[in-house]
Amino acid sequence: MKKIGIVMGSDSDLPVAEKAIETLREYEVPFEVHVYSAHRTPAAAAEFAASAGERGFGAIIAFAGKAAHLAGAIAANTTLPVVGVPVKSSNLDGIDALLSTVQMPSGIPVAAVAIDGAVNAALLCIQMLAIEDQELAARLAEKRKEAELSVLAKNRKIEERYNTK
Repeated sequence: MKKIGIVMGSDSDLPVAEKAIETLREYEVPFEVHVYSAHRTPAAAAEFAASAGERGFGAIIAFAGKAAHLAGAIAANTTLPVVGVPVKSSNLDGIDALLSTVQMPSGIPVAAVAIDGAVNAALLCIQMLAIEDQELAARLAEKRKEAELSVLAKNRKIEERYNTK
């Protein structure tokens, strides 16, 4: 199975990235975690991205706040799918990071999830890997069914409590 690269622009992004790590572990998807800054370590970030395919990665998740250029810098140096996770910062509540992540020029795509959307970033990468891995696809379907049953159980409790007959 291909592995997922997790790259943070700073170790301050780790609390958000840990949610993706937990999700990948839950699905037993291999991963590596790194800190490479698009601005402070551009050569290291570019080298990681450029060699990721031959090193067994299937996709890369890039976490960054503020200017959030990391996902774009990674995507510029690989043809692997890159999922950008804008990280909420103290300045503009992550809106700046969101806009930096989604406003990519034509030809260099970056998939973007919600601000601090680490779980969905991991799930999106898992779905990409599941295209060619039926066992992983079955685990995704099973988890979705569990989520459906959980919501329906909550609905029954609410209906019983508030709906009159």
